[in-house]
Amino acid sequence: MAIHGWLIIDKPVGPGSTPIVSAVKRALREGDYPKVKVGHGGTLDPLASGVLPVALGEATKLAGRMLDSDKVYEFAIGFGTETSTLDAEGEAVATSDVRPTLEQVEAVLPRFTGEIEQVPPAYSALMVEGKRAYDRARAGEHVEMKTRRVTVHSLQILPGTGRGTAARSDVVEGSRAPASLERPRPLHHAAHGPPPRSGEELDAVTLVAHVSKGTYIRSLARDIARALGTVGSVTLLRRSKAGPFTLEQAISLDKLGELAKARDLEQALLPLTAGLDDIPALSVTPDQARLLRQGQKAIGIAAQPGLYLATDQSVPVALVELSEGQLRVVRGFNL
Repeated sequence: MAIHGWLIIDKPVGPGSTPIVSAVKRALREGDYPKVKVGHGGTLDPLASGVLPVALGEATKLAGRMLDSDKVYEFAIGFGTETSTLDAEGEAVATSDVRPTLEQVEAVLPRFTGEIEQVPPAYSALMVEGKRAYDRARAGEHVEMKTRRVTVHSLQILPGTGRGTAARSDVVEGSRAPASLERPRPLHHAAHGPPPRSGEELDAVTLVAHVSKGTYIRSLARDIARALGTVGSVTLLRRSKAGPFTLEQAISLDKLGELAKARDLEQALLPLTAGLDDIPALSVTPDQARLLRQGQKAIGIAAQPGLYLATDQSVPVALVELSEGQLRVVRGFNL
């Protein structure tokens, strides 16, 4: 019997999102599960770790909604060097001896909260004149990126943030999340030691940001550093939440393999409806469900206009839009 739903993977540093999807497909084959569509709900850079929702079967129809959802990231800015990629992968393009204090960082963060404008990194998957920006950048072209408006719902210094290079190295290693780890810990578990003293200059600072779709953390780090009169790049990046999914629900690649061999992936599988936690359910009759499954409208629905998950005896039928008493199918599910 085919499985439908979400596997939340704690992506380690190293592979990109596509290899993780391949790993899930391989796990399904090894567990002798029926073949289903598999897709991810939000790209993570190879140097980033954390929550990567992977949709299986009919849940892939909701992957686009996941791309549009808010995200929460924990990230560290290393001050003193700005790289071409705005992270540890690139070459240094600017340096500075200036180091900010914790008080200075705290003072500048409100400027980057709320609706802000930012220029995406040249090394990004955005299309520029028909080609990926990173392909043009890697070819040595000068890539002119357009300013975009995004929303930073909150931006705070993470308690216990590292004080300098040694602490930052600890955190980077910790963010790799050993594959055998079943319940990942937040980044700040490795940032031990006393907090920075008042007025002490920092080589790095760790922040947590709740952001809208389209927000580039690497650009945010670059702009914060520049606002502090220095330069900087992301030295670690960990996604702790994507839409409704959190690290508490995530499993490691090792755990994925173990469950597949035991043919017990259902143990970690979240239902298709887990990706619709903000959408109210609307019970429909069997006749209405039949119409919706055929892509037709259902009429005579007494409820407030809006988006609903139509269900027939708790079985998801379709994501629907209710207007003037009529249900129109937005996304149908074959369950």
